[in-house]
Amino acid sequence: MTTNHHDKNHDQTNKEMHTEEQKVEGKKPSTILRFMNRRWMDHWSGNPPGPILLLIGIVTAILMSVPILYVIWRAVFAGADSWARLLGNRIPGLIWDTLSLVVAVTAAAITIGVSVAWLVVRTDLPGRKWLQWMMALPLVIPPYVGAVTYIIVFGPSGWARDLWEQSFLDSIIAYPINIYSFWGVFITLTLFTYPYVFLIASASLRKMNKSFEEVARSQGMSTAQIFFKVNLPLLRPAIGAGAILISLYVLSDFGAIAMLRYVTFTAAIYYQRAGFDIPAASVLSLVLIVITVLILWLESYTRRKNKYYQTTNSYKEPDILSLGKWKPIATLYIGTVFSLAVVLPISVLVYWTVIGAGAGAIDSRFFGFAWNSIKVSGLAAVISMLLATPIIYLKSRHPSLTSSTIDKLSYGGYALPGVIVALGLVFIFNNHIPMLYNTFYMIAVAFVVRFLPQAMQAGDASLSLVSPRMDEAARSLGYPAWKVMFKVVLPTIMPGVLAGGALVFVSSIKELPATLMLRPPGFDTLAVRVYYEASEAIYHQAAPGALLIVLVSIIPLHYLLKKY
Repeated sequence: MTTNHHDKNHDQTNKEMHTEEQKVEGKKPSTILRFMNRRWMDHWSGNPPGPILLLIGIVTAILMSVPILYVIWRAVFAGADSWARLLGNRIPGLIWDTLSLVVAVTAAAITIGVSVAWLVVRTDLPGRKWLQWMMALPLVIPPYVGAVTYIIVFGPSGWARDLWEQSFLDSIIAYPINIYSFWGVFITLTLFTYPYVFLIASASLRKMNKSFEEVARSQGMSTAQIFFKVNLPLLRPAIGAGAILISLYVLSDFGAIAMLRYVTFTAAIYYQRAGFDIPAASVLSLVLIVITVLILWLESYTRRKNKYYQTTNSYKEPDILSLGKWKPIATLYIGTVFSLAVVLPISVLVYWTVIGAGAGAIDSRFFGFAWNSIKVSGLAAVISMLLATPIIYLKSRHPSLTSSTIDKLSYGGYALPGVIVALGLVFIFNNHIPMLYNTFYMIAVAFVVRFLPQAMQAGDASLSLVSPRMDEAARSLGYPAWKVMFKVVLPTIMPGVLAGGALVFVSSIKELPATLMLRPPGFDTLAVRVYYEASEAIYHQAAPGALLIVLVSIIPLHYLLKKY
C-alpha cells in the first residue's frame, strides 16, 4: 500500500511537471514574437513601413542588382582557359587603352569646365548671361552624334580634307588630322563631357563668399593667387563630383568609341557578345566592374580626406572681375570651345538634315524609328517613376539599414556601362524568362536599371521639401503607409517625379549599346539607325534622327539649369 501511494504521488508530480512544461512551451512562441517585434521596431526606429511598401522596395532592389550579380557569377565560372587567354593577350592592353583615355579626358574636361565656369560667372565677359546656358549645350549632344559630325568634317573624306587638298598647304605637308585615333576620341569626348564640370562649378562659384577673397586680397595676393589658393580649394567638391561623372561616362561610352574605331572595354565586350563568346564577355565585364568600383572608391576616399567649408555667416556676393587686356583672348577661347562643341555639330546636322529631307529620308520608315524610340523610352520612364517613388519614400520616412541597402542597390546599374547591364539581362531573360526574350520589353528593363537613379534623385529633391508631419497626420486618421504615399505625398511631389521621368525618357532615347545588344529583329530606334547609317557614311539618313535626339535632349538641360 505504501508503495502504491508512493507511485501515485510520483505520477501526480510527473503530471504537474508535464503541465508546467506545457505552460512554458505555450509561452515560448509569444515570447519569441514579442522579442522579434521589439527588434523589428528598433530596426525601423519605431516607425516600420507597411508590408506592401517594403515589398516593392525589395523587389526593385533585386531587379536592379540581379543583372550585375549574374554577370559576375558567369565571369567567376567562365573557365580557366578564358581567363588565361584574356589575361595574357587582351586585358592588359584594354586596361591601358581604357584608363589612359579616362584620365586624359577627365583632366582636360575639368580644365575646360572650371576655366569656362570662372570666366562666365566671375568676369565681365561679353554676353555672360547668355553664355551661362549656351556653354552647357554640348550636354544635349550625345558623343556618338558629335563623333559623326567630326567624321563628316575632319575625316579622310571630310570637308576639312577637301579644303586642305585645294590649298597650297597640301604641297607642303600632308593632311595632319587623323580622326580615327586616340586623339580623335579624346577631343570628341572632352568637348561633350566638360559641361558636367561646368554646371557644378558654376553653381559653386555663384555661392562663394566674397569675404574670403577680401581677406586674401588684404594679404597682398593677386587675382591668380586668389584663384589657386582660395577659389580652387573651395571648388574641389564640385570638381570631384564632375570628375566622377566624366570618368564613369568615358568608361561606359560605346558609340563615339566605336564610330572612331578605338577599342576600350565597352567596345570589346560588345564585340565578344556579337561573336557569341559569352564567357569572354563576362570576364571582360567583371574587370570593368572592378575598375568602376575602384574609381568610385578613389573618389569617395579623396573627398573624405579633403573637406573645405565656408564657415562665415555673413554671405557677400562675389565681385565681377574686369578682364582688361585679357578680354579678347578670353572671348576667343570661349568662342573656340563653343564653336567646336555646339556650332559645328549643329550646323553639320542641319545641313545634312536638309539634304535628307530633300532626298525623302524623313519618311514613314523614319517615323517608325522615332515611334520605337518613344515607345520603349516612354515605357521605361513610366516604370521608373512608379518604382522610384516607393524607394525614396521608404528611405526618407523609414530610415534604416534595410531602406539604405535598398537605395544603394537601386543605384547599381547607374554606375555601370550599358553593355554590362545588357549582358546580364541577356543571361536572365534567355535562361529564365524566355517568353520576353527578343522583345522590346528587355530594352525597357535595361533602361530602368540604367536610369532609375535619375528619377530617384529628382523625386528625392521634391520629397525633401515635404514635412513628415503631413504623413503623421494622415497616419493618425488610419491610413496605411502605402495609401499615405499615393494619396498625400505623391500629389505634392508630382512635379519632381515628372521631372525625373523626363530625364529617364531622354536618357533612354540617347542610349545606344544596351539597345544594340537587346533589340529584337526588325526593332530599330533612332539611336540605332544613327549608328548604322553613319557607320555606312549615309549621312543624309543619319542626320535627321541625330538632330531629333539633340532637340529632345534639351529637356534635361532645362531641368539641370533650373536645379543649379
